[in-house]
Amino acid sequence: MMLDELIQGGWLKTPRIIEAFRKVKRVDFLPEGTKDLAELNEALPIGFGQTISQPLVVAFMLELLEPQEGEKILDVGSGSGWTSALLGEIVGEKGKVFAVELVPELKEFGKKNAAKYGFVDRGVVEFVCADGSKGYEKEAPYDKILASAAVYPHTKFGVGVRELPKAWKQQLKVGGRIVTPIENSIWLFVKKSEKKFQEKEYPGFAFVPLVEK
Repeated sequence: MMLDELIQGGWLKTPRIIEAFRKVKRVDFLPEGTKDLAELNEALPIGFGQTISQPLVVAFMLELLEPQEGEKILDVGSGSGWTSALLGEIVGEKGKVFAVELVPELKEFGKKNAAKYGFVDRGVVEFVCADGSKGYEKEAPYDKILASAAVYPHTKFGVGVRELPKAWKQQLKVGGRIVTPIENSIWLFVKKSEKKFQEKEYPGFAFVPLVEK
């Protein structure tokens, strides 16, 4: 089983995250034609040039994010809704996840998938069709921000500059964490003060680019 492999490989360590993986099944977030591939530890297409991330990568990013019960989390590029639902299971009834997706069809796809677990009806996960590079100011500030698509230096954030969207930095609480791909690395940013961030790079990954307006 994929879950057992992730635990044995040291990718999943935190009991609450492991329990979320156990309850929220990846198969429920795949298009009809790929459901039989749910146990494969690789990214799979969900249409519109986007993918559902490799389980190993999702596990690694959630462990870095350190989501906690009761937190408010922004999930940028929510796609299939899998990460949003995992986060919804972790934050619980006292928490809230805002899942932002630019592609309208994917926003509806993710919402429909997460609804299978009651997260939408209970108001634990809210899906928003918007440009995730701008964050979601209406509900800021956030305890944590997760992005599942990569920021690349050629984007509008700056030519040749590895830079987070300013909105994410501004909409994060002091003490909060951002986990995001930049090019082919996963980066962790911890907000130490209003202007100071601690950063750490974890290279060797691959992601689809963040879709912007």
